Amino acid sequence: MAHPVRRRCDCGTVGAAARARAEVRGFVDDARAIGHRLPADAQDTVLLVVSELVTNAVRHTPGPCSLEMAWEGDGIDIDVTDTSPEPPRLRRQDPAGSADGYGWWLVNRLASDVDVRRTREGGKTVHVHVPAT
Repeated sequence: MAHPVRRRCDCGTVGAAARARAEVRGFVDDARAIGHRLPADAQDTVLLVVSELVTNAVRHTPGPCSLEMAWEGDGIDIDVTDTSPEPPRLRRQDPAGSADGYGWWLVNRLASDVDVRRTREGGKTVHVHVPAT
């Protein structure tokens, strides 16, 4: 039987997305070491979702962010906490060239249980679940 695995890091601001991706890789290695199975495409999904959430937290908030991951049930729970109370919002996508406007849409397409919770400190935590299958 596989045991639980958790990981938390403060991502800061400079290089936050790269730091978060490194934490995902470490988390996946820890999970595999104790018997959890995560196909390559699910790992890619976790990397993309974490990268988008952390990038958005750093880009759209005035302070650093933190990342927490936990193996729960059939996959991985991801929480990204930042200093802004403003929830992410879907923005109009620009298919003519700009890459902006796709991140929150991707997160909602790739993850389940997407939820935004206010923190006691006045910021927010974006919670998502990525199935391992």
